[in-house]
Amino acid sequence: MSKHITRMKLGEGLEQSQTDWKRLDAMKDEEIDCSDIPELDARFFENAKVVMPPGKKQLTLRIDADVLDWMKAQGKGYQSRINAVLRAYYEAHRDEGR
Repeated sequence: MSKHITRMKLGEGLEQSQTDWKRLDAMKDEEIDCSDIPELDARFFENAKVVMPPGKKQLTLRIDADVLDWMKAQGKGYQSRINAVLRAYYEAHRDEGR
């Protein structure tokens, strides 16, 4: 089984974004306001889990043309986004019926 890695540069695939990516990329760490982000304490790490996603399999899948066109229109990485949507649905429903 081969492993596929998707690599994107900062701002890539976000053609519709109104974020000033050049200014953000030029910011130094000390210029970023993190005051609204709580510190991670020991309690957080007691319950934290490292989760490695399972390997991917290649398949042929039939998707409605308008749905596929919309996903592709979002930019590069549309297959990864389709996978993310399916994973979110799976995570929300996997314990049903048990």
